[in-house]
Amino acid sequence: MSDCLFCKIIAGDIPSTKVYEDDAIYAFRDINPQAPTHVLVIPKTHIASVNGVCADNSAVIAHIFEVIPTIAKAEGLVSGYRVVSNCGPDAGQTVHHLHFHILGGKELSLDMA
Repeated sequence: MSDCLFCKIIAGDIPSTKVYEDDAIYAFRDINPQAPTHVLVIPKTHIASVNGVCADNSAVIAHIFEVIPTIAKAEGLVSGYRVVSNCGPDAGQTVHHLHFHILGGKELSLDMA
């Protein structure tokens, strides 16, 4: 999608700090980190949100969850980390390209408010 921020990052039109890339996914540092380690993992195929996951694209989502532990380990997140995906405006999704936040590097609050 030509107006999607994350599609532009994948294409190299907008700079990012890459931490992982393969044929299907791209991971980079969040520019507004909410924890000492805050990495975004996105499929290279545009999927708007969790609501867009279907049989045709679910393999890339499975691949993301296979790679997340590798990224977390490379980032030194040995004591644990959180994986979050916001779906829709009420959940705080501001970029409508499916993405997963890897958060860690400190003890995270259990408050979800």
